[in-house]
Amino acid sequence: MQAEIPQDFISAVPKADLHLHLDGSLRLETLIDLARERHIKLPSYEVEGLKKAVYKAHYENLGEYLEGFKYTCAVLCDEESLERCACELMEDSLAEGVRYIEVRFAPQLHLHGDLSMVRVTAAVVRGLETAATQHNRSPDVAAGRDVPCHFGIICCALRKFLPSHGPYYEGLLRALPQTPANESYAIASLELARAAVAMRDKHGLPVVGFDLAGEEAGYPASYHSRAYTYAHRHFLKKTVHAGEAYGPESIFQAITRCHANRIGHGTFLFASQMVRDEQDEAVGVYVERLAEYIASQRITLEVCLTSNLQTTPTITSVGHHPIREMLKRNIAVAICTDNRLVSHTTVSHELGLVADELEVSVHQFRNLVLAGFKGAFFAGTYNEKRTYFRKILDRYLALEREFGLRE
Repeated sequence: MQAEIPQDFISAVPKADLHLHLDGSLRLETLIDLARERHIKLPSYEVEGLKKAVYKAHYENLGEYLEGFKYTCAVLCDEESLERCACELMEDSLAEGVRYIEVRFAPQLHLHGDLSMVRVTAAVVRGLETAATQHNRSPDVAAGRDVPCHFGIICCALRKFLPSHGPYYEGLLRALPQTPANESYAIASLELARAAVAMRDKHGLPVVGFDLAGEEAGYPASYHSRAYTYAHRHFLKKTVHAGEAYGPESIFQAITRCHANRIGHGTFLFASQMVRDEQDEAVGVYVERLAEYIASQRITLEVCLTSNLQTTPTITSVGHHPIREMLKRNIAVAICTDNRLVSHTTVSHELGLVADELEVSVHQFRNLVLAGFKGAFFAGTYNEKRTYFRKILDRYLALEREFGLRE
């Protein structure tokens, strides 16, 4: 039975954000401040001017959507800026009721001089910890009127890169002039996987996962199978941007070649017309079995509705997004922001889109919110995760009663 889910309730309940890019989630005011301090040229140094020039509500294509990242990555050039932006990201998330986040970024994008991957990641952790500690010491948490927050770091490799992406990539490509590009991509991702495991095991940083992002078509995840195998052998959990701009085969490859525990986006999971390597008569069976496998194995899909609407012209509304079919099949779906700045969104807004435009019951909506916590990679033990989830569930159910929601 469909139920009205009030926006006040959505804002109040504890939420998770599993797919959250640091460099896509800066405050515009901070971007401008950092650019001025570091003498980085922007199209405008006014908030409204920058919105009009770069960070729009709607984009013509994926290329225009990605344009804004060159400015955010440029200002994230030292430990101070990384720490500040991470702290503000946690503050902004907490302010809208988010109590668990996994922040993903590509440490290699920020390397220069003596700024190592450990220093880059440690700076982000310090920023997140500053805001998290303040919340967790609050009177509401102490009195049980609120729940503590937790976070994790996901190290993100790139499917492809150019020398213009930064000194690390420029140096790698220069050092391997005769090496095919796909092998250079593989070398970089393997180095990052090794660093991610070391940062977790030797440096005690809360690195909880490994990711692969970037252009899918022509740059398959299989190039990075060595990195994912390394992560897999060292019990580092894995997610892959797949099915965002390519078909079901990209998702299949993420699961079979990269041991993915979760899938970033998964938008084209049901797009049988995009399957290329199967016989026509077998395509339907292939897609059906892939979807059933994902559902039965509880491989969480990190769905980012606004981001998909901005970058996928064929999806014109939430009603036309495949999330409807995902929920119908009881696939584990976690609603995420992707990029809070570039997509002008929050988790509360994304969940509001679901509540307003899809027929969801109180029970279905609860499952959707809780899937973000169930699918979390989490930095602690499984028992600690279960204890934390119990607190989240108790708080959620108490708010359901407070708002008079009935199944």
